[in-house]
Amino acid sequence: MDSGPVRRGICLAALLAASLCQQAAAAPAEPRAAELLQLLHNDCGACHGLSLKGGLGSPLTPQALAGKPAASLVATILNGRPGTPMPPWRPFLSEEEAQWLVQLLQQGGAR
Repeated sequence: MDSGPVRRGICLAALLAASLCQQAAAAPAEPRAAELLQLLHNDCGACHGLSLKGGLGSPLTPQALAGKPAASLVATILNGRPGTPMPPWRPFLSEEEAQWLVQLLQQGGAR
């Protein structure tokens, strides 16, 4: 049995999945983007430090977030961390907005 077509299909699916994971999160339209940046610096900064370099919560600098899967960070933002002071932000953010914030943080663009 020739497994070539199946193997090519699996490779194509893997490439497509990798491509989708690397797509940049779409920036929300103004004024929502400004609201999210204010939330990030004021609300997140209350625990993670106003400069996002750490405080009660861990730093949110690109160096501190390097190597951490974006999906895991998005889940933490949306669902919080039970048993810790990290609250769920799902009532205030969509998943796309959380993805955008994670992208900004990981790229150092949240200043």
